[in-house]
Amino acid sequence: MSYQELVKQYISIYGGTDTDIRIFEAPGRINLIGEHIDYNGGHVFPVGLEYTNIVVARPNGKNEINLAASDLPDRVCAKIDQLTDYKHLHWGSYQLGVAYELQQAGFAIVGCDLYYHGTVPFGAGLSSSASIEVATATALLSLGGEEKLDFKQIAVLCQRAENQYVGMNCGIMDQFISALAKKDHAMILDCATLDYQYVPLDLGRYTIVITNTNAPHKLTETQYNQRRSECEQALAIINQNGGSYKYLCEMDEAALKTYQDQFSDEMLYRRARHCVTEEARTKKAVEVLRSGDIEAFGQLLKEANVSIRDDYEATGPELDAAYDVAVSLPGVAGSRMTGGGFGGCNISIVEKDMAGAFEAQMAVQYERRTGIKPSFYRSAAGEGAREVKDWR
Repeated sequence: MSYQELVKQYISIYGGTDTDIRIFEAPGRINLIGEHIDYNGGHVFPVGLEYTNIVVARPNGKNEINLAASDLPDRVCAKIDQLTDYKHLHWGSYQLGVAYELQQAGFAIVGCDLYYHGTVPFGAGLSSSASIEVATATALLSLGGEEKLDFKQIAVLCQRAENQYVGMNCGIMDQFISALAKKDHAMILDCATLDYQYVPLDLGRYTIVITNTNAPHKLTETQYNQRRSECEQALAIINQNGGSYKYLCEMDEAALKTYQDQFSDEMLYRRARHCVTEEARTKKAVEVLRSGDIEAFGQLLKEANVSIRDDYEATGPELDAAYDVAVSLPGVAGSRMTGGGFGGCNISIVEKDMAGAFEAQMAVQYERRTGIKPSFYRSAAGEGAREVKDWR
């Protein structure tokens, strides 16, 4: 849907003309490697997508924020001086949580009418929620008169909104890459310090194929928060037995093994082992990608999938089926689940001239195993949050 069509829909809902209308957007993401370690002080290696969430916005001169979306009948009207009252909303709590956190940080929130349209598939594990949050923050700050946006601060405030307002105890990665992605680049982000670098995403004769399992994305608040709690328990065991670590990812595997006998619960040790080995894999992946060794990069993706499947237990039958099919097909250098897991998407590094055949064979074999038809996406590395200036 074009920006002009969205503006027409906006006016049909809110009235007026397009004179003061502004448009903002922020991308979804895939994470190449470094899964479930952002909240354990590790490095992650995400890429912003060309799929985005768009916010059409205009001040309304009132003490209220109005929300509407192109694919939902829901309409929300929230009072700016009562933003703590909307945490229960089925749709709208992410946006109003962002407004609340911006307000708490001292930013002026002006009354406005907001209209949302997304091309990031919902429920696919491509971080549609973070892109909504970051696009909302970009819109609200801009309407409030902020001329030079601090996108690092935006990412932190959006994460805080999801943690404290919505109640999902996520790490920083999704909001950070949505805010600060760079076209044609991946980002290596140290989640402990928020230091980051861009890495050119040059896969040579390969491309990334995203397979949506179309299984319900079961990354519920309970499951995600449970994994985080298990990591905290593992870290506590280590520190109660002589360790002095702030994060699991400060350790290497040799150091972790010295504490293995202190774990009465083998499951907690496996959670820690995933974090420690995934941190090492992520750092190595950046090295081999920079050197152009795509085959070695793909092998690290395979190892990462095995770890999150067996040690972290965050995949499920559909993601397992997608991985098993992918690595059996010709032209595939590597494959793994991406995102929080419990449903969602798989990414595969596939030779460009075999990508079409990969999708065809994956569709047949995956459906045979699961009874579900998959969907496929291809996307170059897209730009981070921004105002769309040239829509008129």
